[in-house]
Amino acid sequence: MSLAHGPVGLRPIRRRDARAWFEARGRNGGWTTPWDGTRPSDAAEDDFTFEQMVSRFNADARAGRSLPWLITWTEPGGRPVLAGQMTISGIVWGSARWGMAGYWVDRDLAGRGIAPTALALAADHMFGPMGLHRLEVAIRPENTKSLRVVEKLGFRFEGTRPAYMHVDGAWRDHLMFALHAEEVGPEGLIGRLPPPRTRATTGEDSS
Repeated sequence: MSLAHGPVGLRPIRRRDARAWFEARGRNGGWTTPWDGTRPSDAAEDDFTFEQMVSRFNADARAGRSLPWLITWTEPGGRPVLAGQMTISGIVWGSARWGMAGYWVDRDLAGRGIAPTALALAADHMFGPMGLHRLEVAIRPENTKSLRVVEKLGFRFEGTRPAYMHVDGAWRDHLMFALHAEEVGPEGLIGRLPPPRTRATTGEDSS
């Protein structure tokens, strides 16, 4: 499933994206590392290749466990470029019907409304065609840029979860934000945003 709003797009991750993905991640190491999930020292999981990561994403998507996308950005008259990643993970069906959003955006493209637009696209698809009920976003208190993203979209603050997730080498506290389907009007979350900007401003989106 591919989605788009103006110059911002979401599309499936493909094996041929490896070079662009590693290039973006390498260029953004200092920008994303403080917010990247890590494995505890006693974790039993093995590392996996990009191809294995894509295969796992595809399997989880087919099984309805996640919605993994690359975020793309297209300048007027240009071609889409990799701008980041958006994943709705941990999807639970049955009586819960919820998922959790995680994302990062290339620092070179920050300030153009990419992160809130990508999150709004993902949420509208999740609440609409998929019929899920609840979307959560967990954010470290220090991540002020990501806090602005959920603020723009009207996510509800639900409290602090101590040592909630292993991030940047340690168990970190996170602030929890959520939206329920009935809290979103017919215009969707996209309707809460101004059009994405094709030129950067002084503001910056979340990584």
